Amino acid sequence: MIITTSARTNETVITKAITASSELGLPYVKRNKRSIVALQEQYNSDCIVVAKERMEVHLSGIEEPFFFHPNSASFRLKRMIRGERDPLIEAAGLTAGMSFLDCTLGLASDSIAASCIVGENGKVTGVEGNPVLAYIVSDGLKQWPAPFKELKESMHRIQVVNRRFEDMLASLPDDSYDVVYFDPMFEEAISSKGIDKLRGLALYEPLRAQTVTEAQRVAKKRVILKDHFRSSRFETLGFHQLQRPSSAFHFGVIDCQ
Repeated sequence: MIITTSARTNETVITKAITASSELGLPYVKRNKRSIVALQEQYNSDCIVVAKERMEVHLSGIEEPFFFHPNSASFRLKRMIRGERDPLIEAAGLTAGMSFLDCTLGLASDSIAASCIVGENGKVTGVEGNPVLAYIVSDGLKQWPAPFKELKESMHRIQVVNRRFEDMLASLPDDSYDVVYFDPMFEEAISSKGIDKLRGLALYEPLRAQTVTEAQRVAKKRVILKDHFRSSRFETLGFHQLQRPSSAFHFGVIDCQ
């Protein structure tokens, strides 16, 4: 993978691209008016494009680039602010001041919702195994122009860690977080624009029983699994499946108290 800038660039954008190149350990290539497709073909590589407003990942053979956007989190926060229920928040039992470890950060939608609820006295850590995805989401959480302060504050509070979740859990002491959360790629795909773009960067690591056991050691209160409603993982891994009529995904809960 290479890093370049948008076609219309300036010194600030170039500096940001060079910094990303250094931090990710990827080569920086001057744009020189070349198209993204031309760069991909010349270097036989996927491409990160740094622009003034955001960073994009252009995967070879895929027309639409991947970039950070809070997706459904914005709508969820507005509903929560109005006092409406959120299925994840209810399943996890999150309240102000609690700590939440998101082992499968992705686009951070669930972490943003959790951050809104736990507030400034709480703690949200998002773990992402793909270094490029972790970098772009971490940058987006800081830079994306949120239209209301609750969203901006929720995004800014999230700490992003680039690490495999198995290694992260193993490194943590007992009872480190109130809630540990898993949202692995579903056994049955559910199509959405945000998820479809993410598939090319996501790590498809299986969720093993040993990892769930480690999560129970780390969690003070609950371990949560989000999965397709027909998934066998709820029963296989010992989660109590919370039924949600008419929903394609359910939550599973293991109480640790």
